[in-house]
Amino acid sequence: MTVNLDAADVFALGPVAAVAAIRDALAGGLEPDSDVPRAVLPLAYGQGLLMPSEAGGWFGVKIATVSPGNTARGLQRINATYLLHDSATLTCAAILDGIALTALRTPAVSVAAGLDRLRALAAGSSAGLRLVVFGAGPQGEGHARMIRAHVPVADVTVVARSAGTPPVWADRRLVTGDAEVASRVRSADVVVTATSAREPVVDGSLVQDSALVLAVGSHEPSVRELDGALMGRATVVVESRQVALREAGDVVLAVREGWLQPESLVSMTDLLRLGCSPAANRPMVVKTSGMAWEDLVIAVAAYSQGGRRVSRGVSCDLSSCSVTPPAFA
Repeated sequence: MTVNLDAADVFALGPVAAVAAIRDALAGGLEPDSDVPRAVLPLAYGQGLLMPSEAGGWFGVKIATVSPGNTARGLQRINATYLLHDSATLTCAAILDGIALTALRTPAVSVAAGLDRLRALAAGSSAGLRLVVFGAGPQGEGHARMIRAHVPVADVTVVARSAGTPPVWADRRLVTGDAEVASRVRSADVVVTATSAREPVVDGSLVQDSALVLAVGSHEPSVRELDGALMGRATVVVESRQVALREAGDVVLAVREGWLQPESLVSMTDLLRLGCSPAANRPMVVKTSGMAWEDLVIAVAAYSQGGRRVSRGVSCDLSSCSVTPPAFA
């Protein structure tokens, strides 16, 4: 029986279980570099993306589409569906909402990589952490909520391209270029960049030596959100060195400009399996591009929490299920 998991079902996994699933998968031996590179297909009115991955007895593929013209139509620019299969039989176990899956796994990966730094920062703060989030969209919100689920947060500033009412998850909204942005970045414990910008949105010289920077907006080699100066003085953590040097403009351009050496990149595997500990007196940048194994891990966790109960005919409100998903194995 194939189970259908909608957005609410996927989000029911929750931020804590999502981060734990990513960390457990890597600690348990999952190899990010075994992923097949995503396929990008030019289409008549946009792009199609295929992101397949097989690990731990599961095979999954996300099929995503990007249609720039949809904004003018009042439709979503990006749409996605995820198909999860049992590796042994290759039968489809679940069809998941791909947009919700991406919205959950992206901040889960960021926080999974930066969790030890977050906890260290929180331990040294009596009031809670100060966040500056560049980007008022779903990923900005997702990161703010994901961080808040793991450590106390005292204050959230969102920086957007236009003025407006602060979103419910932020304490204030500033416009890019506002003089107050610089002072907020100087005092921030955590900086999140989740924008569609093609040039740096943060002055790297303002970032504290102890700060954690989570950068998720760019995944093209010519596009960046962070400047080379910050990348050069930071410990840079990536999902995969191969992918970062191929797709992450923040990394590619910093290397090209001489700010960053490829061999200095720290992989998430180094952190979570080999116990690498970034220096506390340098900023820590977590730069992610999005990989197929991450979708697979979160899809399996969401299915394990709610989908199997449905497939067995057990009545269960997936929005309130409290079943702990098993380790990814």
